Amino acid sequence: MAAFGLNVPPAFVIGTGFCAHRDDVTPEIWGDALTTLEHASDLRLGDSRRPLLLSVRSGAPVSMPGMMETLLNIGLTEATLPGFVRLTGHPRLAWDAYRRLIAGFGEVVAGVDAQHFEADLDAVRNGEERSLDFVALRDVAGRHLQTFAKEAGHPFPQDAKQQLTEAIGAVFRSWSSDKAVTYRNLHGLSHDMGTAVTVQRMVFGNAGGLSGAGVGFTRNPSTGAQSPWVDFLFNAQGEDVVSGRRTAQGHDELAAVAPSLWDELVQVANALERHFGDMQDFEFTIEDGVLFMLQTRNGKRTPRAAAQIALDMLDQGLIDAETARLRTNGLDASSLSLSTISTEDGKSLSPIATAASAATGVASGEIAFEEDVARRRKQAGAQVILVRRDAETRDIAALELADGLLTQHGARTSHAAVVARQLGKVCLVGCETMMIDEAARCLIIGGVSYSEGTILTLDGNSGNIYAGAASVSKNVPEELLARLNQLRNPN
Repeated sequence: MAAFGLNVPPAFVIGTGFCAHRDDVTPEIWGDALTTLEHASDLRLGDSRRPLLLSVRSGAPVSMPGMMETLLNIGLTEATLPGFVRLTGHPRLAWDAYRRLIAGFGEVVAGVDAQHFEADLDAVRNGEERSLDFVALRDVAGRHLQTFAKEAGHPFPQDAKQQLTEAIGAVFRSWSSDKAVTYRNLHGLSHDMGTAVTVQRMVFGNAGGLSGAGVGFTRNPSTGAQSPWVDFLFNAQGEDVVSGRRTAQGHDELAAVAPSLWDELVQVANALERHFGDMQDFEFTIEDGVLFMLQTRNGKRTPRAAAQIALDMLDQGLIDAETARLRTNGLDASSLSLSTISTEDGKSLSPIATAASAATGVASGEIAFEEDVARRRKQAGAQVILVRRDAETRDIAALELADGLLTQHGARTSHAAVVARQLGKVCLVGCETMMIDEAARCLIIGGVSYSEGTILTLDGNSGNIYAGAASVSKNVPEELLARLNQLRNPN
């Protein structure tokens, strides 16, 4: 992206060849690259006056959304935090970044359950959903340090270079995590490819004002429609959007508050498609009104979207006919048909709730909250709706078993939603009106309890949720099939 003029923070990459020898990836390997990055940024890792903060991300040869780890804000310590406050003039940003680093490092590097850090945050919020000032965030950071030491068995590392070394190792190790191995098994991918690690200067979507983080697709990955499909959160970092733990909004608020930034993002989306010749899945940050592109990759899409996008890109001159044929190979009436709720029986259905649709189609099935229950019910021949508080990629094994996914939190572009689309699952996320009572093992919507095993219907076409099973019909896209036939048989 940087090579063709987009605004990308400086970075260096440690190649896939090091993944199998990750214990040998010492500072001697990447020290010169870090020095170059420091010069480009006019900042230094661990410097008490002008500290450089870094993100550490994976970069596999094949896209595996959310299966490997990311660490943000590497380089913040008790020694560098005052300098970062002076550098930015923003104490809230500094303490927010620090508490995020401690929690993220604890979860990814030290293996501490994220719920321990969530409990710290809840304790300071005292049951209120509110934005915390820097004094409260300083309190959270202090609690996180105690939690880290207790659960990890050692203090949080206060050496910036040690943080970076351990972060790089953790991202390389995540190639072999259970969820990454499961994903590769499901998709027939080689376990020998390995991942690269990208180390990049941080930009801050949590800087307040006109700052935020987003994830987008250059076209709708469910339908193939020719418009950017973006989720965005003001005053947030990228993990807030993709983790599935927060409910992001579409682009409407960004377009309303900052129309010039939205127009710039649309232009960037078009440039990405022209350069890569395919629909892109990209991550971006806005810091104080300035757009930064962080990464891009070919986007996962439904079969129907794959056909629509290939044909439209052919018409637009972005790809040639042979490429379009290759991208639509094997797509037929069965794979392109869309399940819809049938009203032929004359019955009118009233939804019990609505959510954001991350994948189209219709699925009915028994509520299951955990993988083992989903597995038992599938073995008994039942259809299953996986119901979760968050849309997280650690649920991939359960998601593969389920016919649909319903979550209380999460965004359409969260990694778990991306995987659900790829697996052909109906997916509704961000149903904020629902609650899960874990002790009673029931779903609560509108004061009504739906126990595990109760049948729900998810309509991914409208975002509606229904109690009970609904009649379903298949919608065959005759026009799309005709265009495919003409592509395959031009004479």
